[in-house]
Amino acid sequence: MEKEFHDFEGKLNHFVQLFQRLRLENNELRQQLAAKTDETRRLEEKLGEARTRVEGLIKQLPEEV
Repeated sequence: MEKEFHDFEGKLNHFVQLFQRLRLENNELRQQLAAKTDETRRLEEKLGEARTRVEGLIKQLPEEV
């Protein structure tokens, strides 16, 4: 019985360590996702601004005769 309890305790400790490591990894991934989401939003805004400028330049081109 003592051996079974000791084995169970070892497995439980291993599970707790794994849980803590995965929780830290999950938090890091959430932060990375938030950063990438912000970066994507900024790039989409820049793309929209560039599109607007290009469209404005196209409108200024003289029409073909």
